[in-house]
This record gives sequence, C-alpha cells and structure tokens, in this order.
Amino acid sequence: MNGGASLDHPDAAVAPLFETVTLGSLELRNRLVMAPMTRACSPDGVPGADVAAYYRRRAEGGVGLIVTEGTWVGHSSASNDPNVPMFYGDRALAGWGEVCRQVHAAGAKVVPQLWHVGAAGKSDVAEIYDSVADEAEGLSPSGLVKAGVPAGRAMTTGEIETVIEAYAVAARHAFDLGFDGVEIHGAHGYLVDQFFWHETNARCDEFGGDSAARAHFAAAIVRRIRARTNPAFPIILRFSQWKMQDYGARAWPSPADLAAFLQPLVEAGVDIFHCSQRRYWEPEFAGSDLNLAGWTRRLSGKPTITVGSVTLSAEMIATLMEGATAATRATDDLVERLTREEFDLVAIGRALITNPDWPKIVAAGRTMQLQPFSVAALAQLV
Repeated sequence: MNGGASLDHPDAAVAPLFETVTLGSLELRNRLVMAPMTRACSPDGVPGADVAAYYRRRAEGGVGLIVTEGTWVGHSSASNDPNVPMFYGDRALAGWGEVCRQVHAAGAKVVPQLWHVGAAGKSDVAEIYDSVADEAEGLSPSGLVKAGVPAGRAMTTGEIETVIEAYAVAARHAFDLGFDGVEIHGAHGYLVDQFFWHETNARCDEFGGDSAARAHFAAAIVRRIRARTNPAFPIILRFSQWKMQDYGARAWPSPADLAAFLQPLVEAGVDIFHCSQRRYWEPEFAGSDLNLAGWTRRLSGKPTITVGSVTLSAEMIATLMEGATAATRATDDLVERLTREEFDLVAIGRALITNPDWPKIVAAGRTMQLQPFSVAALAQLV
C-alpha cells in the first residue's frame, strides 16, 4: 500500500482505473462511473437540494462520470412511482439544473438516465411475474411482460412515435441544462428492453422480428435525440441480458445475435454502450473469458462501460433482502481486464452508496477497507 497515494497519484496496482480518458467529446478525469441507482427520494418527481448534495458528494469522492438515477420522460405511462424524479416540467428541470451545476463544480461530468417502465411493475422480485401482471395499464411492444404473461397492452405506431418524441424532448432538456450527454435505459425489462427481448416483442411491423429488427425502436430514439441535440452530444445506451422478469434471460444467445442487435444502434449513433451484468466477472459466451462489455466492444467497435457487483462479493438482488450485506471483493481482476482493454469505463453502484469516497479509498490501495453494502443504506440520502 502506498501511503502517499491519491487520485492524482494512485497506488500502482489500481492506476489504470484513474487514467484520464476521452471518448468522443466526453473528457473524463478517470475511468470511474457512478452507476444509475433508483432512490425514490424526489417527492412529486422533483429532485430537491438533498438530491443535488447526494450527487455532489459522489463527485467530490472522485468519480469521473455520474449517470443519474432513472428519470421519467414526459409520457403519460412512463412512470410507476411518484417519488422517482421526472425529467420534464419547470420544477423538476430546475432541480436537475442544480444537480448539474453541483456535479460540475466538484469536477465530474454527469448525464441523466432517461426511463420509461412500459409494462413492468414496481416490484424487483422476479417471481411476481409468474403469477400476476401489474394492475396499471402499461404500454409494451406486445402486451406481454414475459412469455405467456400478459400485462398492459400493445402500443400502436402512434404511441411509439409519442414515446420516441418524449425521449428526444428530454434529451434536449439535458442539452439545454448543460448536461454532458444522456443515457437511455434499455435494460432490466423496462420499455426499451421490452422491444429488445423476444419474449416481450412479438410484433410483425418494423419494430419486431429478429435481433436487428428488435433494436429499431431504440435506434429511432437515438436518431431523434441526435437530431434534436448536437452531432457531438454523447448518447449512452444501457442494456442487459438479464431482466427483472427473468434473471437468466438470454436475449442474445450467441455473439452473432449480439452483433446483429448492436449494428443498427451503432449506425443510429450510440456513442457508448453500458453493459449491465449482475456479476461483471462472468463470461458472456462459452469459449471466451470476455464479459458482456468485452464482447460488445469487440463486436461494435464502440467504447463500453462494465458494471455488476464491482468490489462486492454478492450481486444486487441478493443484497436487497432485509439484513443482507455484501462484503468487499478485490480489484485485481477488474484492473487486469481494463488493462487488456476489455472495456473502457467501470461503473460502481452499491459500493458507492456506502462509500462516497470509493475512488479515494481505492486510489490509496485500501480497497479491503471499503464499508460493506447493506440495504439499509438505500434509505439514507447522504
């Protein structure tokens, strides 16, 4: 351990995490990202001063980029929780403007995650989808929340257009407020992901079909955002194999399927892919040690963010049970993968809740002194 290590002069064993990096127009002081984590701490959808302070605290802790919690786009069926922040309306946008100013003042970059839940319910417990659909009439590609489980109703082409426009309007708000880009939430079984997954997308029009066709909805969102903002405005897409409805889901069972899915998104203008796994160290396909971010980088030629239990011994769902904790996992494997350019950025989620100074602690070579994550920490907006 190097007692004099700091963010500017990190311990040699973790130094690759703290390299400055430029990805297109996005210039970051290091390769560390705060992952998006829903907090439901914005009454009436308006982020207050405490939310701005929460994000500033993580920026002061040393991350290079913050991806905010999911924020509702301005569409009538986007939301399923009044305490999750909106990204529309004067009061909410004023609150997000303050978040942006506070994060920039602390030296980090920040992008909002834009979100529409579609037919997904509020529960994070997958088993609920085996027996009951969400009571609200959510919209989805085909009126399904998983194969054989109806929920909500299938979207008309007109409704698809209104949702695409809602994403573009939200992105323009982010651009005007001075954010450093946007992230589209296309993971975990929510609306965009419902178009990606064959179990929830049985459409026969341009938005359904094979892996490439099922990406057309997200590609249309990306193109509209690009047209409404700036050619250099960074667009990140978060996606995952796993869904809330099915943790073992395989939307793309082979590298060829994944490549077909990625191609229309690259052509539409995605700048960075945020590849969500429950455990980042697990290989994505047989015969290779590459994780999802590694395969995505290889197949798309685009920068990627890896995420999934970074410096934690247990994945997210296991630590959401009352009283559960996750001990600290070493960074050796993570740094090795980064060094061999498997991915470009590393997102930290739950570990950053209990350790706002995660980058400083890790830079000093004190990884094993990180506080374990506990579900109780989610209730503390500090």
